[in-house]
Amino acid sequence: MSTRNEQHQTVPLSVLLKRELMNEKIEKPEICHGQAGQSKKGEDLTLLKAECQRMVSDGVYTYSVYGLFDGHNGSAAAIYSKENLLNNVLSAIPPDLNGDEWLAALPRALVAGFVKTDKDFAQNGQKSGTTVTFVIIEGWVVTVASVGDSRCVLESSEGGIYYLSADHRLETNEEERVRITSSGGEVGRLNTGGGAEVGPLRCWPGGLCLSRSIGDMDIGEFVVPVPHVKQVKLSTAGGRLVICSDGVWDSLPAEVALDCCRGMSAEAAAPQIVKEALQAKGLRDDTTCIVVDILPQEKPPAPAAQQKKPVKGMLKAMFRKKSSESSSTDKEYMEPDVVVELYEEGSAMLSERLETKYPLCNMFKLFICAVCQVEIKPGEGISVHEGASNPQNTRPWDGPFLCFSCQEKKEAMEGKRSSDRLSSGSDE
Repeated sequence: MSTRNEQHQTVPLSVLLKRELMNEKIEKPEICHGQAGQSKKGEDLTLLKAECQRMVSDGVYTYSVYGLFDGHNGSAAAIYSKENLLNNVLSAIPPDLNGDEWLAALPRALVAGFVKTDKDFAQNGQKSGTTVTFVIIEGWVVTVASVGDSRCVLESSEGGIYYLSADHRLETNEEERVRITSSGGEVGRLNTGGGAEVGPLRCWPGGLCLSRSIGDMDIGEFVVPVPHVKQVKLSTAGGRLVICSDGVWDSLPAEVALDCCRGMSAEAAAPQIVKEALQAKGLRDDTTCIVVDILPQEKPPAPAAQQKKPVKGMLKAMFRKKSSESSSTDKEYMEPDVVVELYEEGSAMLSERLETKYPLCNMFKLFICAVCQVEIKPGEGISVHEGASNPQNTRPWDGPFLCFSCQEKKEAMEGKRSSDRLSSGSDE
C-alpha cells in the first residue's frame, strides 16, 4: 500500500533554482526613462532618481522616484519641493517595516510628506506655488501622488490607458468646488467690473484656478497640499508612464501623446511628445515631459512595436479589484494579467487620510507628529480625529497624533479656523 507521502511528487533542486531565478527576474523589472522640455517661464522642474535603495527588516530593496514640479508665481516652491519632498515622505515611514508593509505605508506617508513640505515652505516667506506629480516605482507597483494639474498616464502592455493622477482645476473638478465652498471659501470667475466675468473658475480669496498645490501661502488655506494618491500593480508585461505638465496636456489628449511615440524608447519618446505638443499649440507655457518604461528584464527597451493600440473608450477604464474570494492558495500568488488597483484616495481631510485602520495599525508612533515627525511631549499631542463628525466610528484619543501647529493647519484647511494670510490675485 502506498502512503500519501510516497505519492507526493518531488521537485528537483535544479528546477527550484531555475524558478527562483525566474522569480527574481520577474520581481525586478527594467526601468528606463527619458525627459524633455521647452521653457517659457523657467518654472518647471523634474526629479529623476532611477535607483534608490532602502533597507528594511527583510532585505534591501531598489525603487525609482520621478517627480514633476510645475511652479507658478516664481520657481521657489518648485525648487523647495524638489529638494525636500522625498526626504519628508521617507521620514514618515517607520524603519522597521518589511517590503510589503513599506509599500502599504506609502499612501499615508505621501500625504504626510506633502503636508510637511508645504508647512515648512511657509516659513520661508515665499509666495510662489507649485503643482506636483510624484511617482514611486518598486517592482511592478507604481504609486502616484498629485496636486494640481500635471498628470501621470499609464499605458499597460495589454493596451489599456489609465489616469494615475487627479486634475485639481476648479473649472473641471466639481468635487473640489464643493469642498472649498463648504469650507467657507468662494469659487468664481474674475470680475472685470460691470458684472462681466472672464477666465476660468478660481478660488477666492487669492484667485488661483487650482484647488490643491504646495506653497501659495498668500491666498488662504482653502488651496490645500493634500495629494490624491493612487497605487497600482502592473502585470509582468509592464507598461509606459507619461508624466507631463499642463503645457503638454493642454495641447494633447492622452491617446495622441502615447500614439505619437509608439515604438520609441523612453529616451526618444519624451522629446517627441514635447515636439507634438508644441506643433499643436505652440510654446504658451513651460512644457515638460517624463517618460518611464517598466519592462521585463528579458525584453528590449522599446516594447511598443508589439503593443495593442488602446481602444476608444478605454480612457476611463475601471481598475480590476483584487479578488478576496480566491479558491486556492495558488491563485492568491498569480501575477495579474491586467493593471490591478491596490489603493486610491483623494479626500482632502487629514483625519481620513491618516487614519490607521488601513493599511497599517502601527504606522504612526504615539509621541511623534504624524505630519512633521517632531516629538510630542505627553499631553501635548492632539488626535487627528479630534472634532470628527462621526464620533461613533472614531475616538478622539485614538492616534495618529498631530502637534499643535499641524493641528492648526488641519483645522484651517477644513475651514474650522480662519486664516490670517493675506489674499491677492494669483494665476497658474
